Amino acid sequence: MCSDKLRPLGAVVDRRSGGAVPSGVPVHPGTGSFPTGGVLMSARTKRAERLSAIEAVLQDLLPRLALAPARTGRPEVLSAALLWTGMLVCIVRGQGSQLAIWRLLSQAGLWHHELVPISAEGVRKRLLRSGPTQLETVFTQVTAELIADSSGDQTLAPFATGVYALDDTSLAQVARHLPRLRETERSADVLLPGKLSVAFDVRRQLFAQVRPTELPHQNPKAAAPALYRALPPASLLLVDLGYFSFPLFDQLSDDGYWFISKQRRRTSATVVHTLVDQPGLTDELIWLGAYRADQARHLVRRITVTITTTPYVYLTNVLDPGLLSAADVVQLYGRRWDIELAFKSLKQHLGLGVVWSAHWELILTQVWGALLIAQIASALRQQIALRAGIDLVDVSLALLLRELPQVVRRGEDDIVGIIAGLPVTPGGFLRKARRVQYVIPVPKRIIPPPDDLVTIRMGRSSGRKCAADRSNRPRIGVPAGG
Repeated sequence: MCSDKLRPLGAVVDRRSGGAVPSGVPVHPGTGSFPTGGVLMSARTKRAERLSAIEAVLQDLLPRLALAPARTGRPEVLSAALLWTGMLVCIVRGQGSQLAIWRLLSQAGLWHHELVPISAEGVRKRLLRSGPTQLETVFTQVTAELIADSSGDQTLAPFATGVYALDDTSLAQVARHLPRLRETERSADVLLPGKLSVAFDVRRQLFAQVRPTELPHQNPKAAAPALYRALPPASLLLVDLGYFSFPLFDQLSDDGYWFISKQRRRTSATVVHTLVDQPGLTDELIWLGAYRADQARHLVRRITVTITTTPYVYLTNVLDPGLLSAADVVQLYGRRWDIELAFKSLKQHLGLGVVWSAHWELILTQVWGALLIAQIASALRQQIALRAGIDLVDVSLALLLRELPQVVRRGEDDIVGIIAGLPVTPGGFLRKARRVQYVIPVPKRIIPPPDDLVTIRMGRSSGRKCAADRSNRPRIGVPAGG
């Protein structure tokens, strides 16, 4: 059973039939799989033992969560595999706290495992001693397998190797339970534990790259190079105004990445060539920076569309309108909102809206656990969409996370098939995504640029001063303990 890669979905697996399991790893017998693909595994057990589909996946992840046993000293009272699994199950069930993990393992009981004689403080110390590294490793492995198993929606920018939205989100304030924090003002920066810089795979609806930092006010541009360079070259990046920067845009072009961004107000530019100029639509090739102090090196394309009476201005380094039309630019930038919805799911449905501790290592443990559950739920969502023959975004991720246990209690074997067979109706598991579709004027005539058009020039940057984290603020940490 314990292979480096989880078994593909499609074949029912009986754990009693063979396969070595690492010593000390608890295994639930008689678990099978959804007939789909990837890392999702369903429980084909007695009806009384039936679990949530996501919890069944966690059973298959148990070997990966196990740590090598120590060569000396007495064995751990609480094994690493059981500790991590208990924490992940608490996240799935919406029981977000260290006390909930202790109650599950020592009082209520996890699945078929015996109760663990350990105190709540012992669970906290065990979480702190184990650290977040193992969960981060499993998250990376599962993400790689999910990406390999699915190509996603290839109709989005087919010229690009991938479509990713870049953004960051601040973690919730720590609770003022510690004596040193009780007199702290609610708005104090010391209560901010940090933030997550994220690259979200829009085609597959997965978290592709996540970079946590203890700097709650870090400028998004500071983490951008390490974030996007971990993505495949020639990917299309969707970025908001937090990443608006002439040097960053030039760097993306130099490194071989495409981008779409909105233009910041009062940005100076020099028009080099006009591709389309008609009511409601203007498509131009421009140099960013009309003054000597700030000038971008690479030529970019500026698209201005007027919707009702409001002009919207977009920038991209895809200069060929035949490769990326103005309507595609507007549609793709609208999909940047997918990462905001992913952040909403993490905080509202997977417990990141409340952090469990003021200690950074324990916060990271919670973060990687929530991200791992999000990946598993997204994979389940994808299989339902495939079976139902609908778009991935038309399957409600929020309902899957909240209502799936109720569906499982019906005792059916094919949970994916049950949900995929439901009608597409507002408020249901399957419903049309509420996305605004803008009508963009079709270009009547595109004037091609001259053959000798210069696309690179000598760039200049004013070199503004900023702090080490490029935020113009001092570094703010989180007090230890808690």
